Amino acid sequence: MSGTSLLDGAKGERRLLLGNEAIVRGALEAGVHVIACYPGTPSSEVPDTFYRMGGEGRYRMEYSVNEKVAFEIAAGAALAGAMSLVTMKHVGVNVAADPLFTAACIGLPGGLVLLSADDPGCHSSQNEQDNRNYARFASLPCFEPATAQEAKDMTRAAFSIARELQQPVMLRTTTRISHMRGPVEFDDLPRAVPLVEFYRDPDRFVPVPAVARKRHLALAAGMEKARRFVEGGRFILTRAGAPQCRAGIMASGMARNYLADALAAGGWNDCAHIAELGVTWPLPVDALGDFLARCDQVLVLEEGAPLLEQSVRSLVQRRGLALRVEGKDDGLTEQGEYSTTLVMRRVASFLGRPCPAGPPRAVEPDLPGRAPNLCPGCSHRAVYYAVRRVYGDEAVYASDIGCYTLGLAPPLRMADFLVCMGSSVSAGSGFAWASGMPVVAFIGDSTFFHSGMTGLANAVFNRHNLLLVVLDNGTTAMTGHQPNPGMEQAALGERALHLDMESIVRGLGVTECARVRAFNLKTLMKALRDMKARSGVRVLIAEGSCALYARRLKKKPSRAAVVIRQGEGAQRCLKELACPAFYRRGEELAVDPTLCTGCMVCLQAAPETFGIRER
Repeated sequence: MSGTSLLDGAKGERRLLLGNEAIVRGALEAGVHVIACYPGTPSSEVPDTFYRMGGEGRYRMEYSVNEKVAFEIAAGAALAGAMSLVTMKHVGVNVAADPLFTAACIGLPGGLVLLSADDPGCHSSQNEQDNRNYARFASLPCFEPATAQEAKDMTRAAFSIARELQQPVMLRTTTRISHMRGPVEFDDLPRAVPLVEFYRDPDRFVPVPAVARKRHLALAAGMEKARRFVEGGRFILTRAGAPQCRAGIMASGMARNYLADALAAGGWNDCAHIAELGVTWPLPVDALGDFLARCDQVLVLEEGAPLLEQSVRSLVQRRGLALRVEGKDDGLTEQGEYSTTLVMRRVASFLGRPCPAGPPRAVEPDLPGRAPNLCPGCSHRAVYYAVRRVYGDEAVYASDIGCYTLGLAPPLRMADFLVCMGSSVSAGSGFAWASGMPVVAFIGDSTFFHSGMTGLANAVFNRHNLLLVVLDNGTTAMTGHQPNPGMEQAALGERALHLDMESIVRGLGVTECARVRAFNLKTLMKALRDMKARSGVRVLIAEGSCALYARRLKKKPSRAAVVIRQGEGAQRCLKELACPAFYRRGEELAVDPTLCTGCMVCLQAAPETFGIRER
């Protein structure tokens, strides 16, 4: 579905939307004024859709340099009375945690909704943390949609409660919710929603200790108001089982969908009372207490941490209820995603019924696996190849978050450790100091602006000794080619301003800085040897366009590589460069012209082996 169509459509109209697109429509129906983000899968389609639509004057949207800054932009706008949305993936909330907690304490009159897109199963993440913990920790009402329709409706409701309570609200999704498709019934888009009038009140909005102590009490009172809103809300769905039934099943998030499938497949719809929670914090204790009073046993289904399960156990204890609470076990753990099969087995065991589901279908044993890999024509592969030729195993390699992390696999082996976004230069500095070993740290252009600059400033300030290689491919590639401050001005247009990375690096005090073309192996390797011979903080900026981004801009390669001579050079290039465009034809090396981007790194690595084919 095109993003522009979300700006039209009247009440009652139904569209097929991604969960993330439904969130966009819900924010538009609420009258959102400001959207800020740092892109991160599985949240990226939300800001990307807003960006693509332009807004027609309805809102302002920006890609911020990191999640903390994005949250502060949205919080400042909400302090000024604007309805604000800030989006990020789950680990981004770690970066934004500092302003998040204070914003919850002082309150935001305009209303702010935080979209936290969690990633159970680590589809594209370094962990699978459950950010419902943040909702409890920071005292945020937390909505958890399970369908595309709920994604739209809960987004709209989240803005309503955020403005009414003047308190940030979390909309927590997961990968399956973000990327599912489902029918969504529209409501009308409002005319311009007014801003809440700003008023000066330092005794509220400047949280020195005396103010913060009072605001802590106000925060608790606000959460009690939120609980009363939840108690009578439409996002608690209960249905009774058969009259004689004394079993209950409670579910939240994506587990609600798996439960519905399991009950239908097993024919168990009348075998248990069902409670589905669309808002999981604050807990609707009165509604849940009434539900539990009808049960002798209850099963709690939730992906991630057993937060709901623990709360139910606590509620049972406080109310003196005599019932057994079940939840996580050896089949439904805190790790990974659930599935209909897993839930069906657990429900069958809970109800004491035979499970109709057979064992999961085995994957054909002879199907080859396909590990994630750097793309054909990726400039990072050229840099990694050159670094390995110059440093080999002599150096230790500090990696970072981005496409280039995929360089960890053989034969490149360009990642020895990774801590978090922007950590390569900082963690690399600490490793170099403690070990005395040479360290080469890698960071992408977007990640450099995200959180690499502070680590670089610290390295200069504290006289650390390492080489930082900035892999500048001209876009935020891993999350979908969103803008970042280092992109060319022509690509940014009039919406944003290009920042020159080399000037920033030198401005931070780095004197040993060079800029090279990533695809020019001769120049690149000479620069690496020069840097290797020096000490202190050194920065090499390796520029080379992302091949997928170039294709997105409809830049077709005019040439491709072709193997002109087999032999030792061909086999060496296959083993050391390992471009995905290479393949074996019997014992010989060949190049797939449909995959080759014409970067000609192979021609430079083995000129006796490769030639050029014009397209």
